[in-house]
Amino acid sequence: MNKELASNLAWGVGIVVIALASTYARKLGYIEAETVTRIVMCAIGLMVAWFGNRMPKRFVPNPWARQATRVGGWSMALSGLIYAALWVFAPTQIAVVGGSAAVILGILVTISYCLSLRSKAKVPPTP
Repeated sequence: MNKELASNLAWGVGIVVIALASTYARKLGYIEAETVTRIVMCAIGLMVAWFGNRMPKRFVPNPWARQATRVGGWSMALSGLIYAALWVFAPTQIAVVGGSAAVILGILVTISYCLSLRSKAKVPPTP
């Protein structure tokens, strides 16, 4: 199994373990149901940030593809951190709307940048 696949599986298993442990703590009366939700959602935001952070570090031979992964990495890392922070500190309704908006904005920034690079690639060179 390669290193990337192992780390992806570790994130998935880790979030499931966090969810199960939080649910068990809630059943024992240590934490409330909302805290369980916030813990799991924060873990998901940190996962998005981690994947965003990994994007620019992948080897990509094409220079424009490297630019796209760098912009995508930054936008997803930042949106994941905002998502996680909102789930830790903001009221639930604001965390849902603001966190979703942050991730959607990160995706839109990445897509927009990729489309701008694509349109530049189609422009014929000037003499």
